Amino acid sequence: MASAGGPDADRPHPKPFLIGVSGGTASGKSTVCEKIMELLGQNEVEQRQRKVLILSQDSFYKVLTAEQQAKALKGQYNFDHPDAFDNDLMHSTLKNIVEGKTVEVPTYDFVTHSRLAETTVVYPADVVLFEGILVFYNQDIRDMFHLRLFVDTDSDVRLSRRVLRDMKRGRDLEQILTQYTTFVKPAFEEFCLPTKKYADVIIPRGVDNMVAINLIVQHIQDILNGDICKWQRGALNGHGRTYKRPFPEQAESGVLAAGKRSHLESSSRPH
Repeated sequence: MASAGGPDADRPHPKPFLIGVSGGTASGKSTVCEKIMELLGQNEVEQRQRKVLILSQDSFYKVLTAEQQAKALKGQYNFDHPDAFDNDLMHSTLKNIVEGKTVEVPTYDFVTHSRLAETTVVYPADVVLFEGILVFYNQDIRDMFHLRLFVDTDSDVRLSRRVLRDMKRGRDLEQILTQYTTFVKPAFEEFCLPTKKYADVIIPRGVDNMVAINLIVQHIQDILNGDICKWQRGALNGHGRTYKRPFPEQAESGVLAAGKRSHLESSSRPH
């Protein structure tokens, strides 16, 4: 399933720059990725010709047993636990993507909580954004990213977004809130939040932080233009990772720069 056949499969492609985008549920990860695509003009490009593409960790949820699916339909299955994901398939798919291969990505139905028979063909690209709540949790997968972003959004904002999103998926409010307090919030604090330390760039307020978004877009544009040819980990500055600080409310410079990670103010912490 991970590698697709056809004439494009054997054609050599340059290895893509892989960007991981993590953050809590409904923090705005996919919205940040979509805004990046929009600003780069890639959302208007035919899918097969895109230089930048977005993939979601949600595509790699495990196939549930009949018992697990029954629980899921009642809001009693923990989709925010690391074990809910098919990490082997995720890793092999990303490995093929990094090697410049055309791959097939699973399609997941969030209404029925099932993996569909159809897959999505993903063609090679120069930059790949891979977003999800636990994309930094598994070390083998985490080490594949050349740049790691963490979208840091207030917990109340995330909860309100989660409620609206799940209600559109046909779930009732009581079930949504029970699932949030039983599974989502505890899993975020145990599994997702600790991975923020692995981020190279922390983006407070998600897509509302256009200072951060524009700087990241400029960095990707440099990669697409060939201005950064040695993007392998450690090659950008010769001695390890380059970006180690969250973006402030207002930018003090117009470029991404090296520096120590500064502490977030308490008001910007998720909990």
